[in-house]
Amino acid sequence: MNNFSLPVRVYYEDTDAGGIVYYVNYLKFMERARTEWLRALGFNQANLPVLFVVRDVKLSYQLPAVLDDALEVRVAVASYRGARITFHQQITRNTNVLCSGSIEVACVDRQSLRPCRLPATLLQCLPPLDTR
Repeated sequence: MNNFSLPVRVYYEDTDAGGIVYYVNYLKFMERARTEWLRALGFNQANLPVLFVVRDVKLSYQLPAVLDDALEVRVAVASYRGARITFHQQITRNTNVLCSGSIEVACVDRQSLRPCRLPATLLQCLPPLDTR
């Protein structure tokens, strides 16, 4: 599954004093979507022998979201290898892109917190990448 989306509603707690979604909450929405993407693949993060930690984030904000907006948070696997997965994510309202970004996560052993390879069971669920 390479394209996944999660509907999110903007609540009062998501906004700043001006009534606009506070910038860091876009990252929270994206985190939720990646968690639900994993769940849709049949993985519960609490039961995995590994953890996924954010290694790198690059975001671009185009338009603001406001109180009560119905948003769609999209997840697509951009690349993966070894112990890393890079996601392309977008937050949209209707057809308008509000925020987009690239998020790289690293896979670490739950006990030692040392980097480890992506689990084979997860690799089997990831889309083949275009190597052209």
